[in-house]
Amino acid sequence: MSATLDLAKQLIERASITPDDKDCQQILSERLTAAGFTCKQYPFDEVSNLWAEIGETGPLFVFAGHTDVVPPGPLEEWSFDPFTPTEDGEFLYGRGAADMKSSLAAMITASESFLADNSPNFRLGFLITSDEEGQAINGTRKVIEMFNSKEKKIDYCLIGEPSSTESLGDTIKIGRRGSLSCKLKIKGIKGHIAYPHLASNPIHKALPALAELTSIKWDNGNNDFPPTSFQISNVNAGVGANNVIPDVMEVDFNLRYSTELNAGAIKNQVQAILDKDEIEYEIKWHLSGEPYLTTETELIDIVAESVTEETGVTPQRSTTGGTSDGRFVSPAGAQVVEFGPCNITIHKFNERIKIADIDKLAMVYESVLNKMRRLVK
Repeated sequence: MSATLDLAKQLIERASITPDDKDCQQILSERLTAAGFTCKQYPFDEVSNLWAEIGETGPLFVFAGHTDVVPPGPLEEWSFDPFTPTEDGEFLYGRGAADMKSSLAAMITASESFLADNSPNFRLGFLITSDEEGQAINGTRKVIEMFNSKEKKIDYCLIGEPSSTESLGDTIKIGRRGSLSCKLKIKGIKGHIAYPHLASNPIHKALPALAELTSIKWDNGNNDFPPTSFQISNVNAGVGANNVIPDVMEVDFNLRYSTELNAGAIKNQVQAILDKDEIEYEIKWHLSGEPYLTTETELIDIVAESVTEETGVTPQRSTTGGTSDGRFVSPAGAQVVEFGPCNITIHKFNERIKIADIDKLAMVYESVLNKMRRLVK
């Protein structure tokens, strides 16, 4: 068994359902300390955050990721216990196998191998959290805020999120869309459905505005991002009886938006439409993160070249998918790239990764470190 596969299995065995780290970071910290890193824990509430660093001079290159996983769901839907890493055929099964414990293992073994042969001319760090799959408030976000207050700057950041689609290396992420969610409460007056003149139906009042919001062409996107997407995820109204006009309608919606927009502009447009229709409402917004895009090419080129050399695949440079902790690292001035295994089974039953891809990940990450060493003069 390879060292990377063995470490991935050790991590998968820990049922680190967000935000409980289940001592995954202790395993990583022990390996990193043995390799010469100085490790520090930055706990915030229930969240565990590990910072490790080695080197005294030069730019700061950071491997970033998360030890937390989403809940497995009904265990009977799995072919194998989700927290018993199981090899079956060409795959390793287990919750976190793809998202993203195999990446963490590969980052560790790549760094161990690199440091065994090199004295780095740059600073090498690890930023690992247990709060990526959850609220993402007390994890990477909080650590970066602390770094900013101390004027500690990350120059390059490689995140091990599962970026690949059909085969390892076919996609790297150079940015992500912004994500803005809304809980909208439309107010009316409850009444008997036979006497509508004595009531005010919030559903009827809201429908024209919601139809307008769904039909808006928010932007055309750009060369790096697709057009902004508006999607309603939940609608709730009524008391369960078919003869009662409800007094409240609740709607949840989300916008995944490009760099052509910002959260403030979206909020203003939504509220202008609601105000135009004279709707009485309450609105609560949650900004998961503004869009980010890495425009400098140094790290992008290094990662792309390493992927091609080790996998034989030329990666597409993409900004698709959900949010990642890159949204917290990038605004502080870092070049951020995401590269990891195939994402087809993440958050699903029978999450898995090709066993052969685990060692390939480590080879790519080590190649990136070697190219960083040559980049720094």
